[in-house]
Amino acid sequence: MKKAILLLSGGLDSATCGIVARDMGFDIYAMSFSYGQRHAFELNAARDVARYLNAREHRVANIDLAAFGGSALTSGAIDVPKVRGTREIGSGIPVTYVPARNTIFLSYALAWAETLGMAGGGGADDDPDGAGYCRDIFIGVNSVDYSGYPDCRPEYIAAFQKMANLATAAGVSGHGVAIRTPLISLSKAEIISIGVKAGFDYGLTHSCYDPDPETGGACGACDSCLIRKKGFEEAGLPDPTRYSC
Repeated sequence: MKKAILLLSGGLDSATCGIVARDMGFDIYAMSFSYGQRHAFELNAARDVARYLNAREHRVANIDLAAFGGSALTSGAIDVPKVRGTREIGSGIPVTYVPARNTIFLSYALAWAETLGMAGGGGADDDPDGAGYCRDIFIGVNSVDYSGYPDCRPEYIAAFQKMANLATAAGVSGHGVAIRTPLISLSKAEIISIGVKAGFDYGLTHSCYDPDPETGGACGACDSCLIRKKGFEEAGLPDPTRYSC
């Protein structure tokens, strides 16, 4: 089977992205990040989803984006916005944007893809057809029902892919990576429908930006919770999320 890296947060989108990758016949290598996020409960969900997907391997990389702060997700000094309207959520870049997060995550995925690429550790001359390379990275970014993040846009993904294939041994050998974004133009309701049709239980996932610190229950009022609720409502499906209030 072809190898693919899946960036897996444990949220609804990344889980669905994994389902798409699996159903395309990829052997999944899941990568999550403990980056100082206040919603670290998502890592428990990521482990559950990785098991569901029968991921060949699931790695959790430890990095410290809280060292820089600048986001409500990595700084206790910035409150997570609550109970915002649809128009407000969709305008501007919110304080839950984590500076350079997707660029950092994709760079880690790119590094792992290169090391996974050659089973025997050889170079391009040992595999002229590129059969041993890991050439696909899946990320569940979305430019429809999203919160204004600049690193979720199609032009950003295209730019990163171009850079990746200029900056890696695999890329300059003609075996570059494809950054796959199967959900990028779908609504949240359409994304949910993909998983439901596959028999997936979205109760395994975690989306809340500000969960209960003891139970992990979703707050139900942050942008991510509101977008998730709206998605299930528009899909005409019950929301399996465990809300703390």
